[in-house]
Amino acid sequence: MSFDIKEVFAAAKRNNASDVHLVVDLQPILRIDGNLVRLKKFSKINNKDLTQAIYSIINEKQKNKFEEQKDLDFGYSSANVRFRVNIHYEKGKVGLAARLISEEIPTMESVGMPASINSLLDSGDGLVLVTGPTGCGKSTTLAAMVNYINSNYGQKIITLEDPTEFIFKPDKSIIVQRQLGTDIPSFASGLKHALRQDPNVIMVGEMRDLDTIAAAITLAETGHLVLATLHTHNAAQSIDRIIDVFPPFQQNQIRAQLSMSLRAVISQRLIPRAGGGRIAAREIMLNNSAVANLIRENKLAQLKSIIETSQAEGMISFDRDIRNLLSEKLIEKEVADANIKTL
Repeated sequence: MSFDIKEVFAAAKRNNASDVHLVVDLQPILRIDGNLVRLKKFSKINNKDLTQAIYSIINEKQKNKFEEQKDLDFGYSSANVRFRVNIHYEKGKVGLAARLISEEIPTMESVGMPASINSLLDSGDGLVLVTGPTGCGKSTTLAAMVNYINSNYGQKIITLEDPTEFIFKPDKSIIVQRQLGTDIPSFASGLKHALRQDPNVIMVGEMRDLDTIAAAITLAETGHLVLATLHTHNAAQSIDRIIDVFPPFQQNQIRAQLSMSLRAVISQRLIPRAGGGRIAAREIMLNNSAVANLIRENKLAQLKSIIETSQAEGMISFDRDIRNLLSEKLIEKEVADANIKTL
């Protein structure tokens, strides 16, 4: 095999890349600060070499599953870095996309999370959603929350992931990390059985379907803290997505449940940081009586104005957060202008 995939992973680490992309008939590509960069020291990869490289990092069971389902997600460690890997077929040829996962567990301070979110984690129950597009750092934010609880409280924390990303070491808490496919057949099943495992905190990698969402809401209602993600862009869209999953005859009931069990929606995106790298800009909506009333009454369009006028309670809009980042000289004016215009 003339192509060494581990050399590409090592190059990704050296260049502080966020992702690796391997496509047949192209040189290896890294995503660095949001931009795609070709590794010119490597030749274009042919299908035979890429197939052999991919099969060298998976076992026989994974190989059979990949050939049957044509897609496979798994965790892999190389060059002292953990990767979240997806392998797939494209025009009948194999391909790979891998996200680098830092070995260093993030903290609330390192991800720039405001103190108002610490207070939510201190309260220990309800549903906290972290939302945003793919690659916006949702998993990193969830890991920082789990790390905060682990460092400060004696809790049992169960994580349900696809695949397992950050590897936590128990501190004051017990942490049980379960992976989709190897430890649980589905997120919904993992949530259902988690209730019998004496948890205080459940972190679910993604609320993908009705069963998972329903189970997460039930757990949040029964005194557990549930941390979860959605691929939505803001608070109103997140709530609408949850409610819309349910059949019409259930939606009023779900609005009522959500108005009581939801604690916060943290929507984020990564934007260029001054001097290089990227930084999170966030919208934070905390559930108060006004927010709860709007959810119950299905007046989600009014949530934006509540967020904008509730800064004293710890809420913040994307616009305001971007202006704050600019005033702290963490981003350039051009970046601020470009992102405010797109909101």
